[in-house]
Amino acid sequence: MIKDWQTIIWQQFGAAMDMLENAIRACPENIWSDRTRKPECWYIVYHTVFFLDFYLSESEDKFAPPPGYTLSELDPSGVLPDRVYAKDELLAYLEHGRYKCRAAIAALTEERAHKPCGFRRGELTEAELLLYTMRHVQHHAAQLNLILRQTIDSAPNWVGKTKIRLDR
Repeated sequence: MIKDWQTIIWQQFGAAMDMLENAIRACPENIWSDRTRKPECWYIVYHTVFFLDFYLSESEDKFAPPPGYTLSELDPSGVLPDRVYAKDELLAYLEHGRYKCRAAIAALTEERAHKPCGFRRGELTEAELLLYTMRHVQHHAAQLNLILRQTIDSAPNWVGKTKIRLDR
């Protein structure tokens, strides 16, 4: 039964990441890097992929973002990164998160699914943290799609499930 659930969770989590990727690719450069827009589109994506990476890590203490990124997103004062990240940089970071997500879901066992997660959100199990993180990704993908619809009257289509296989 766990294999069936792994596939189901992956197909939906992967779809959320696909929708985020589609919104990134559809965003015109003038909207992407507009520092006057609140929230800034590039920052929505950065925030999303940062926390995707963070919550797919073993624990808070063992988390380190890839080179080129900092821990500033964990600063409670809300410090923004010191520069606008380009689409290709954040697409690469998203791909890093996609890889970690597939690995985490593939490693999910019945025992691990019920184990408390290694984050201050200790009230969540590892399975719940996966779903929590998937909802976070989908929330911000929808936010970007709304911005696109409002600014260019176009947004990417809904993704029902990812076409990328879990065992790829």
